[in-house]
Amino acid sequence: MAKVTRDDVARLAGTSTAVVSYVINNGPRPVAPATRERVLAAIKELGYRPDRVAQAMASRRTDLIGLIIPDARQPFFGEMAHAVEQAASERGKMVLVGNTDYVGEREVHYLRAFLGMRVSGLILVSHALNDLAAAEIEAWDARVVLLHERPEAIDDVAVVTDDLGGAQLAVRHLLEHGYEYVACMGGIAETPAVGDPVSDHVEGWRRAMDEAGISTEGRLFEALYNRYDAYQAALKILSGPERPPAIFCSTDDQAIGLLRAARELRIDVPGELAVAGFDDIKEAALTDPPLTTIASDRSAMARAAVDLVLDDGLRVAGARRERLKVFPSRLVLRHSCGCA
Repeated sequence: MAKVTRDDVARLAGTSTAVVSYVINNGPRPVAPATRERVLAAIKELGYRPDRVAQAMASRRTDLIGLIIPDARQPFFGEMAHAVEQAASERGKMVLVGNTDYVGEREVHYLRAFLGMRVSGLILVSHALNDLAAAEIEAWDARVVLLHERPEAIDDVAVVTDDLGGAQLAVRHLLEHGYEYVACMGGIAETPAVGDPVSDHVEGWRRAMDEAGISTEGRLFEALYNRYDAYQAALKILSGPERPPAIFCSTDDQAIGLLRAARELRIDVPGELAVAGFDDIKEAALTDPPLTTIASDRSAMARAAVDLVLDDGLRVAGARRERLKVFPSRLVLRHSCGCA
C-alpha cells in the first residue's frame, strides 16, 4: 500500500499542502476553523502520519525536550521528571532524560548529545554547573531553563522554590514546639554553591536559629542527600552523648534515613526526637511517623519550565530578576514534629 503523503491530504481536503502544514504544526499562519476541520477529517480518513524526522530537518528543531537531572532514583527528582513529562505531553512534546549522578563530565555529555539532536529546548536540574557545561550551552545558543537549582556559572531563565524561606518555616515551627534547639542535617561540607537548594536550606536554618537567639555552633551535621548515607550518619548522631531534641533535614530522603536510624535505636519520634524535612515527596506521608516537611507545587513548576523553554522570547535579554520565577514554599504538618 502506497504511503499517504501531505499532497494526498491536501487533495482530499481541497486545500494546499501549505495549509495542511499549518494545521499539523499549529502555525506559523492561522487557518480558518472550517478549513482546519476539513484537513483534520482528511488526515483521519487517510490515516496520514507526519514524518517527524523530515519536519525536524526542515525546521532544525524536534518535538523533543531534553531534561538533565542528577539522579532519577531519588524520589524528588523522579517526581520532578514525571511532572515535566506530563507538562511536555500537554504541549505535544516528548522528553529525553539524562542522569548525571552529580558528575560534571556526564552533564556535558548529555548537553552535547541532546543539543546535537536539535531538541526544542533543555530543562536543566544541575548541581553546581561547571564552566565547560556553561560554555557548551553558550556555543549552541541553546534554549535553557534551569529548574530547582540556579548555578552561578550560567545566567539563564530559572524556575525555583523559595528554599531559604521554606527552611525558615520548618525550623521556626520546630522551635515553636518548645525544643531547646534544632540541629540541621545538611550536605557534605564544601564551598557552598550559589543557587544550590541545600545551601539555602542550611542558610534558612541558620537564620531561624539566629532570630531565636540560639547558637548553631556544632549543630550542623554532614550527610549526603540520599536516605542510605543519611541513615549511616544518623546512627552516629543519635548515638552520641548529646542527642539533639529536634533535627531539620535538608531533604526528605535524609529524613527518611534518620527516621529509620531512630527506630533501630528505639528513639521515640516525636516523643524523644522531633524531625522535619524538605520536599514533600509522596513517601513523606507514609513514614512512621508521617513526616512534617516543606512542599512546593512541582506540577506548576514543571509546567512553567516547559512553557518557558518553548517560548520564542526566551532568549530576549533582560534583568535576571525578571527571568526568575520563584514558587512559594508551604509547611505540611504531620506527626514527626510533635503535632497531633
